[in-house]
Amino acid sequence: MELLDAVKKRYSCRAYQDKPVDETTLNKILDVARLAPSAKNFQDWRFVVVTDKQTRAELSIAAANQAFVAQAPVVIACCSTINHWMRCGQPTGSIDVAIAMEHIALAAVSLGLATCWIGSFFPDEVRKILHIPTHIHVVELLTLGWPADKQPEMKRLPLDAIVCREKWAF
Repeated sequence: MELLDAVKKRYSCRAYQDKPVDETTLNKILDVARLAPSAKNFQDWRFVVVTDKQTRAELSIAAANQAFVAQAPVVIACCSTINHWMRCGQPTGSIDVAIAMEHIALAAVSLGLATCWIGSFFPDEVRKILHIPTHIHVVELLTLGWPADKQPEMKRLPLDAIVCREKWAF
């Protein structure tokens, strides 16, 4: 699959087939996260991959009772190991992890799987469930699996609504 096709086919999947993701496929998907760029090449992302049914159920509760989180055969806790801020005032960890997560999402789509970024969760609960130390920042959760739904129509603003040239013109 071409990259642009993967970008166009990526969506937030909220229904998964009851079918595991084999280890080879999972490792192919995870390996692209390792290739993502990061500020100062910190490579500060860390991923806790959860396939255990009971643990996924607990994460579902920690994710504001979103049932589809437990339904996904894989849930990934996406974390940052450092607390560094760029000169522009943005935290490197959240941005670096987000870039790596999108690499995962696009790799998943290219292999016929789907993902969903989960921002509605209680970090302290996730830390407790997965034994993540308190100094580690849990940035997002990511569900991964074989989709059981269809990609909805993408509703996106037109290009001229989000892009101006040479100076702010909105």
